[in-house]
Amino acid sequence: MRLAYGCMGLADVARAEAAVVAAYESGIRLFDHADIYGGGVAESVFGEVLARHPGLREEIAIQTKCGIVLGGAEGGNAYDLSREHLLRSVDGSLERLGVDHVDRLLLHRPDPLAHPDEIAAAFDTLSAAGKVASFGVSNMDAAQIAHLHAVVRQPLDANQVELGLGHRDLIEAGVLVNHPDGRTYAAAPGLLEFCTDHDIAVQAYGALAQGRFTGRPRSPEDEAAGLLVTRYAAELGTTPEAVVLGWLLKHPAQIVAVIGTTDPARIRACADSEEVAEAMTRTQWWSLWTAARGVSVP
Repeated sequence: MRLAYGCMGLADVARAEAAVVAAYESGIRLFDHADIYGGGVAESVFGEVLARHPGLREEIAIQTKCGIVLGGAEGGNAYDLSREHLLRSVDGSLERLGVDHVDRLLLHRPDPLAHPDEIAAAFDTLSAAGKVASFGVSNMDAAQIAHLHAVVRQPLDANQVELGLGHRDLIEAGVLVNHPDGRTYAAAPGLLEFCTDHDIAVQAYGALAQGRFTGRPRSPEDEAAGLLVTRYAAELGTTPEAVVLGWLLKHPAQIVAVIGTTDPARIRACADSEEVAEAMTRTQWWSLWTAARGVSVP
């Protein structure tokens, strides 16, 4: 299944249990964490859910992220991908989750002071100790991934980035390569193609766009796209959430959508998004993109 559950919003055990059960019953088996989510609370709460459901750990994959240091600079945050920080962060996550290993560790943000050799050494230590089964990155472009991949011995098998109908930069940057509007996008063109060519799974966070197209619009463009989402949901016999995710999953990069809602009903509403992606026509896909942009592509 090309859906993952993002655990950032888990804050108390009862609501977390309801959300995790809904995700599991919807077919989701990948659960995404980070050491900073809720200041560590999300991982601790998830660990309590695991304790309440013996056997669940063996049926799911858990990934976590590290590298962001909240308040690590005077007046703001910092990033730290030093060997010591990576090892310390993983140990903290394992303790909070109540597990002996995670299935994947992602480097949460690029650290401009990072030494790739230190990252490689940390990966080797974590792998040898059996604490991390696989590794990936988050919010990195193709050049940063290639730079790191040249040093680390383990495959980098995932890159988690913000992507979806509400955050289309990585798709639009590629389409607008030879257009003045392309200069407005910080996203480097070609990242999706790079990941596909190197067997790196693209994980898309923010995939549901915080409900902007399913009842909580923030702009006229959101409202216009939301009307199309509702119409297509009726035409396809599905939910608006599945249409929003189906738009993303129709992209040939085989994207994995990370959903973060804690509402069990909304989680279940996402279940058939892959089928919707298959059924969605090119006209529907382009119409949703155009409505969300507010203007046609050139």
